[in-house]
Amino acid sequence: MFNPFLNLMLWALILGMTLFPLHQKLASKFGGNQGRAATVMVLAGLLLLGYPAVKLSSSLASQLTDIHHAYEAGTLALPEPNASVENWPVIGKNVYSAWQEAANNLPEFLADNKANIESVIKSGLAVAKSTAGGIGLFMAAFILAGIMMAFGHGGSGATLTIFSRIAGPEQGPKMHNLATMTTRSVAVGVLGVAVIQAVLMGLIFILIGVPAAGLLALIIMMLAIVQLPAMLVGIPVIIWVWNGGDAGATMNTFWTVVILVSGLADNVLKPLLLGRGVDAPMPVILIGALGGMISAGFIGLFIGAVVLAVGYQIFMQWVAEHEEELETMPVADDAAE
Repeated sequence: MFNPFLNLMLWALILGMTLFPLHQKLASKFGGNQGRAATVMVLAGLLLLGYPAVKLSSSLASQLTDIHHAYEAGTLALPEPNASVENWPVIGKNVYSAWQEAANNLPEFLADNKANIESVIKSGLAVAKSTAGGIGLFMAAFILAGIMMAFGHGGSGATLTIFSRIAGPEQGPKMHNLATMTTRSVAVGVLGVAVIQAVLMGLIFILIGVPAAGLLALIIMMLAIVQLPAMLVGIPVIIWVWNGGDAGATMNTFWTVVILVSGLADNVLKPLLLGRGVDAPMPVILIGALGGMISAGFIGLFIGAVVLAVGYQIFMQWVAEHEEELETMPVADDAAE
């Protein structure tokens, strides 16, 4: 019965644990009023995430409507491809040929490639649906996390009692602290990578002269937070660089490489940022996070890291106790042998 709400509750718990230190700092500004601080954080978060999402969805819906009306009226047309498109690495000639064919006779092109176009549209709709669902879940979890933070001290005490009951009064607080710090470390790592990647690619877009570079950077950050690849934005920008730029093939190739490197930078940054400040080796946190993500999706990043970190500490504690037993055992005298 609880299964439909499991992801939502886990997300809310993760967000609440991660943001609780910030919530406490904000609460001190409101004279210790936990509820008011949580309300301010939730409203600010929804405004920051919700407004761009609504704006982007509205713009996309408007453009799709215009395209549909133009198609129904028979006025839909594609511009001629820029000659530089043919110089794109690897795919340039094929893209240029298909684009040229579509520009010359779009109805015939659509009829000849109906199956492929339908497949691309279905894939695009699936990605859009997944993205919208992820953003909606995140916003709902953020609201629930605000409620949890408002009653955070009581919840933390109850959780500590549970850990102490399971692991004992000595190890319980340690495991409770480890689970909390691991969750925060992974969350800060994910958010930190998202911010770094968004700023980096945003600056690159500004240097290139891409329109609406700031909005694109914000979209990249949102995609990175929900663990979608930044190249969903990077690839269209690369296409724009080759089709709309006048810099020449050498410069276009340079910017293509720079965008690809920055778009894939999260694969290097995540191992560096995950696990910082946690009483467990970084490889343990990283393996747990990656294994959890493979097994259970994005939420598995946190579950896998926490489970493996706690399991590692329990195992090492067991090993340490065995070493103490060996040290206290009497050693047989060589003469007795």
